[in-house]
Amino acid sequence: MQIHPLITDSESLLKLCERLAAGPFVAVDTEFMRENTYWPDLCLVQIGNEAEAAAIDPKADGLDLAPLLNLLVNNEDVLKVFHAGGQDIEIIYNLTGATPHPLFDTQIAAMALGLGEQIGYSNLVESLLGHNIDKGARFTDWARRPLDARQIDYAIGDVTHLATLFPKMLGKLRKTGRGAWLDQEMERLADPSNYANDPAQAWKRVRFPSRKPEALGILKALAAWREIEARSKNLPRGRIMKDETLADVAAHPPSNQESLGRVRGLSAAWKTNDIGARMMDALAAAHPLPASEMPAREDRAPGLGKEGALVADLLKLLLKIRARESNVAARLIARSEELEMLAAGRRDGLSILQGWRFDEFGRDALDLVEGRLAFAVMGGKLKMTRTESE
Repeated sequence: MQIHPLITDSESLLKLCERLAAGPFVAVDTEFMRENTYWPDLCLVQIGNEAEAAAIDPKADGLDLAPLLNLLVNNEDVLKVFHAGGQDIEIIYNLTGATPHPLFDTQIAAMALGLGEQIGYSNLVESLLGHNIDKGARFTDWARRPLDARQIDYAIGDVTHLATLFPKMLGKLRKTGRGAWLDQEMERLADPSNYANDPAQAWKRVRFPSRKPEALGILKALAAWREIEARSKNLPRGRIMKDETLADVAAHPPSNQESLGRVRGLSAAWKTNDIGARMMDALAAAHPLPASEMPAREDRAPGLGKEGALVADLLKLLLKIRARESNVAARLIARSEELEMLAAGRRDGLSILQGWRFDEFGRDALDLVEGRLAFAVMGGKLKMTRTESE
């Protein structure tokens, strides 16, 4: 594999992207900093395939990233390969308003191959390629310039290994016939709605016990205001106001700006400064949350009851058995909340009752709930037995 020098000029980047666009896939990784900013600070992009790889410096003066971004979000002929790519995809979405497509995530694929539910990149490389990755540069300051050779070598290593891993994993998936299982998961990962931080929806990320429309309306207004403040200052939202403080203010709104100086978690200066005034304006503009926006109740499985909870536990045991037998990560097959909904009597809209999940687990889960399947111990091992003929 050819490893190019760090790319810092537009012509070299354009030529690289033209060559990569002719191949079937590209491996992609990014290095970024986000501890002190609202927007992730993109510091390095690594990209490559089986023939070549390079690191790209997005902070280089005059560098035009358009060919790279076009390859990632507008070229449907090239598969984009990531490992645990959620944050990488978020950065690309922030830059373009679109997500890479089609895409393949090796961490998700590893679940279908029985390699663990959230296997780390270094463990995956060691498991499938037998290489140990030097993690020495993992926590480096990627924003500082110039980058040294060790940093660049470490970063490029992520995509060179990824470009080697992907064909091996694809081959294993084809042998097991499980490649189609991942289509839905990859489409979900590529869904742009996962990465759009709409201020009007920010309140849904804040833990808030009250279901009073008035309090929820205040929470919505405050969370939207905080999101806008954080964006405008490019600061983490917690630097503006922590979730706990925001929820407390929503539950016990101050009557005037002067009283902000007594709110735990806020600086005393808020009683007179501009940010305090803007927060009070947001409070004044709040309206009770309409019934159409009321969140679902916390009860994850309405009507589950004690007996239903026992059934849910049996379903979780069945899931462990089926996952072990098929050598697939249980989390890829089903989530606990779906098992609880099935135990509570729900049948519509459950992914475990559709497609490959139904064949692999859902059919037996339904039979267990409806009394056609039972547990038995045979030869010292837990087995499933039919309680009636098919």
